Amino acid sequence: MTSGANKAYKFFLLLLSCFLFRLLPFRAPNVEPITAALMPLGRAYGGALAFFFAVGSILVYDIFTSTLGVHTFFTTGAFGLLGIWSGRYFKGQEAGIASYIRFAIIGTLFFDVVTGLIPGPIFYGQPFAVALAGQIPFTALHLLGNVAFAATLSPVIHYLLIKKRKPTASPSRDLALNLKQFN
Repeated sequence: MTSGANKAYKFFLLLLSCFLFRLLPFRAPNVEPITAALMPLGRAYGGALAFFFAVGSILVYDIFTSTLGVHTFFTTGAFGLLGIWSGRYFKGQEAGIASYIRFAIIGTLFFDVVTGLIPGPIFYGQPFAVALAGQIPFTALHLLGNVAFAATLSPVIHYLLIKKRKPTASPSRDLALNLKQFN
């Protein structure tokens, strides 16, 4: 498989994986792996591809589930900006768990302000104090999910994005050795 085809394959596999995860029943709506996937994508392939991944993840899900609405534009905009920022943020950084967690915390707070505190009062006439009070538990759960995914899933995705195909006696040993750099 060529480098471009391999990159496209990994991109669409990540997109499909995030989409299927978001379709899981009885899942908290703000616990999903999009941020965990866009961080290593931004680091490995740049902010533009992470932007398209983030926007595509939201659009595919909202179209498939018939939930396209005003919130979609805020969500795609916020995730798109996080995708672009991930490319810039991780450009000069080591790919470590601490940097993934740091990005997840700041990114989640930015995302929740843009998608939770702005649309309610502007488009739905919700008082700001009510929007803020409702946003606090939502953001706490969102932070918990994104930090957990950043610490566990992002390093694995990063490894899978950058690994070169080479014969190895033990793929699991190879993965374990490469993940040691994150400790």
